[in-house]
Amino acid sequence: MGVSGSGKSAIGAPLAHKLGAEFLDADDFHPPANVAKMAGGVPLTDEDRWPWLQHINGELQKRKNAVLACSALKESYRQVLCRNLDCRFVHLRGSIELIRSRMATRRHRYMPAALLESQFAALEPPARAIDIDVARPVDECVAAILAQLPMCT
Repeated sequence: MGVSGSGKSAIGAPLAHKLGAEFLDADDFHPPANVAKMAGGVPLTDEDRWPWLQHINGELQKRKNAVLACSALKESYRQVLCRNLDCRFVHLRGSIELIRSRMATRRHRYMPAALLESQFAALEPPARAIDIDVARPVDECVAAILAQLPMCT
C-alpha cells in the first residue's frame, strides 16, 4: 500500500512471484465512473471508494494466496479490504519529491500526477505494517519485505 507512484506494482509483482502468489492490481477493479473522475483530475471520495474496496475484498476472498497493489490510504479502507481475511500490509513510503519525480517519468492509465498531493494528504500511515523506504532499488525492497514478512503479525 502507498500513494500513487510509490512502486506498488513494481514491487508487488516480483514479491508475488517470490511468494508463489497471485498478483492483483486494485486499479483493475475501479468502476468506469471512478476512472473517469480520476482521469479528470478529481480525487475520489470515500463514497466512491467503498464499493470498489468491497469488491476487492470479495476478489481476495476467492483466492488462497495473493499480493494486492492498492493505495489503501486510510485505516478504514484497510479494514474493508481485510474483512474476513488474514492480511499483512506493506507500506511503501517515499518523499513527495521522490514520488513526484517517478510520476513525471511514467504514464499511468488515468492517475494524473496532479492528484499526488491529495493522496499524501489522505494518507494515514498504518500502525502495524512492514515499512519500506522506496528510495531503494526494487529487488532490495522485495528482499526487505520477505525478510520481515514472517515476523509481521
